[in-house]
This record gives sequence, C-alpha cells and structure tokens, in this order.
Amino acid sequence: MWPKNPSDALSAGDSSFPPEHHQHSSSSLYSLWLQPLNHKYSPAGNQARADMNPEAQQDVSVSQGIRMMFYMMKPNETSFQTLEEVPDYVKQATPFFISLMLLELVVSWILKGKAPGRLDDALTSMSAGILSRLPSLFSRSIELTTYIYIWENYRLINLPWDSPWTWYLTFLGVDFGYYWFHRMAHEVNIMWAGHQTHHSSEDYNLSTALRQSVFQIYTSWIFYSPLALFIPPSVYAVHLQFNLLYQFWIHTEIINNLGPLELILNTPSHHRVHHGTFEAENEKVAYGLTHPINTFEPFMVQCHHLVYIWTTFWATPGFFNKFSVLFKGPGWSPGKPRLGLSEEIPEVTGKEVPFSSSVSHLLRIYVVVQFALMLAFYEETFADKAALSQVTLLLRVCFIILTLTSIGFLLDQRPKAAVLETFRCLVFLMLCRFGHLKPFTPSLSFALEIFFSICIAFWGVRSIKQLASGPGK
Repeated sequence: MWPKNPSDALSAGDSSFPPEHHQHSSSSLYSLWLQPLNHKYSPAGNQARADMNPEAQQDVSVSQGIRMMFYMMKPNETSFQTLEEVPDYVKQATPFFISLMLLELVVSWILKGKAPGRLDDALTSMSAGILSRLPSLFSRSIELTTYIYIWENYRLINLPWDSPWTWYLTFLGVDFGYYWFHRMAHEVNIMWAGHQTHHSSEDYNLSTALRQSVFQIYTSWIFYSPLALFIPPSVYAVHLQFNLLYQFWIHTEIINNLGPLELILNTPSHHRVHHGTFEAENEKVAYGLTHPINTFEPFMVQCHHLVYIWTTFWATPGFFNKFSVLFKGPGWSPGKPRLGLSEEIPEVTGKEVPFSSSVSHLLRIYVVVQFALMLAFYEETFADKAALSQVTLLLRVCFIILTLTSIGFLLDQRPKAAVLETFRCLVFLMLCRFGHLKPFTPSLSFALEIFFSICIAFWGVRSIKQLASGPGK
C-alpha cells in the first residue's frame, strides 16, 4: 500500500440508476451538497443519491469488525448495488476503536510501565476528530458530493458493482489517490495547512489517528474524482472507509518492525518515522511539527498554519510570489527552491520535551468527566440527527464546540478559562431547560443539574476573583 494518513470517511447514497440518466443530470453540485443526509434516491429518476440509510444498515459481526480494521474484508461481503445499502463501517468501528485503545493502554503498561501517551494530547486529538465530523450533521461530504456529480454527468463507463475485479481496482485506485493527496499535502502549503493538524501531536498512539483536520477534505476530493469516471459510488464509498480504518492501527508504538511486510505495506514502523524524521528507527522518533504549536486549544490546532499563510501572503511582495506562498512548499520563500531549504529545518537533538499541561490532577479528572459527558451528547446527536430539528442540531453543535474550546482553555491555563467555563455550564443548563439537550438516561437529569450548578458556582467565584485581580491574571 502507498503511505496513508487518516481522512474523513464517507457516508453514501444510491449508485444504481438507468443509463438514460448518464448525461446532464438535473442535480446541481450545490443541491447535492445541501441535500439532507437521510434523503433517499428513487432509481426511477435522476435525483441525488442519499447518504447511507440507517434503516438499511447491516450490522457487522465481530469477525467482520476485526477484519475491516485491517482491510481484510472480502469482495463478496462488501459489494453493494446502491449507496443506501453501504454500511457505515466507520460508525460501526467505534467499539473496535475503543477496544484497541484500551488494549494499547494495557500492553504499554505491561511492556513499558507507562501509558502510551499523555492525557492532554489524547484529548486534543479526539477533540480534533470530533470537530472534523460536525459539518456532516448539516451537509453531505464534499468528497461524496463531487464524486456523485461527476458520476452522474461525466462517467465514461459503468463497471459492474458486483465484480471482484471492480472491487480490487477500486482498492488500488483509492489507495493510489490517497498517496498523491498525502504527498501533495506535504508539498503544497495551502494543503499542508489542513494536514498539519494531524502531525501536530507530539505523541504517537492510537488517539493520534483521530487528530483530523476540518479543512483537509476540501482538497482531498480532487485526487479521488477521476475514479468517478468509471467506478460506481457504492464501491468507492466502501473502499474510502476501509482505507481510513486501516490507518487507525498503524498509529502505535507497541508494534515493532514487521520484517518483509515493511516493503509493501504502510506499517506502524513506517508511519512512525513519517510522523518524525523519516529515518530508520535506530533512535527514538521525535514526533510533531518542526515549529511546535504549544497549545491544546482546538481552533489553534486547526487554524494556526492558515493564520501563518495569511500573514505571509500579505507580507510577501509580488503577485507570483504571493501565488507561490499558497502553492509551493511550507518552507518556501522568495529565492528558495520549491520545497525550501533542508538546512533550515531545526535539528532534532533527541532532547526535545513535548508541550504538556501543568494543571492539577483534580482538574484533569474534571476535564475528563466533562469531555465524557460531551462525548455522550455528541454520539446521541449523530444517532438521532434525523429526528432533531435544525435549531436543536445547531445549538448542540455550538455546545460541543464550546465544550472543546473550554477544555483547551483549561488545559492551556488561559486567563479567561474560568469565565468561559462558567458560561459553558450556564449554557448547558439552559439547553436542558428548553429541551435541546436531554440526558441519555432520564434519571440523570437531576444529578446533572446539581453537578453543573456546582460547577457554575465554583467557576463563577474563580471568575470574579480573576476579574477583581485585574486583566491577565
């Protein structure tokens, strides 16, 4: 396999429709993108395909669940005529994500006597993954939207969806497309602005696989779109998910060199050095960016390089130089080669100390509890999105973003962290009072109301003390 890195998975719609609708579909790209995610496609017309229909989903067995994490599923069990039939493999992989992360924790404690990473870094990685998925609550993935549009209007041939040859060709095509996207994401500055999010972690464990960019998907679709000229969307959607799932397990330090497999597969060892110096693992790999961002605040993790590009773009004279700021390498500047100068890359000494939060153990426990509660509402929102109003969805998304931001502020020990957390806890009680947030177990309603009231009192007092002591305290 070509080198990979996680990217958003796809939801799907229907790929089967009569040949007479091959050209000039009346579905516009914009309408495809805005179409509700639970919209169903009628094969009798040329309306946009639906994303995967939860009612039509097949549950995967334990055996299938394990095999799909390693791209070991067979064509005869993963071929579907319509996109509505394609299971949401990524959603069904959640128990396996959790199980593998717990297994990694146990094995790391046994072999090394320590956890595989730091809590603050792991929470930041999971926060990035959550942020990257929130847009799918309101609109279809741009990767799927553009693929369906090209398939409907410009496809050259219609390969059979149930042929093993189509299955294996798609396997190679998606893998090849991701190789070139991934390579360009390291060589084109505006694309690196999205991909750097994933590389910003200074740990390397299974949670790192979840550190995803909100922006990366808006360029990755370009590299898959040629497949839409001949590969049915239902086959493409299956392999895009498997391509993602395979990459989860390679983000770990507990699996060593795999011998001859290193020559043909993307392995944990190969991907570890990709996240570091890309030299043989004779010494411990130093992970992260050449210029560490030193924050756990989710928006800085996502946007800091975009801010850098914006500043550099306006500070660089000349139209062609400004163009180069966007489309040449991250290390380029006037007078330098396309990818910059390798001698300007900071030397790795092996003594680098990862950025860590210095908050107390009690505050760490508090942050974990709040993150777990937010995660429960996040999962419930995705499970019930078809039954929720757009207003409720929007308010829940705002609360999730507010929670992730507040947690980042607390871990960074920002001056206004207490004020923001007080406001967040007030928002929670208001959303519960007006029915936009409901505990997954009704019996917890009173307990959560008491808990968040105590939180408001605690953080409110701290806010008042900070405000009274003057700015910046």
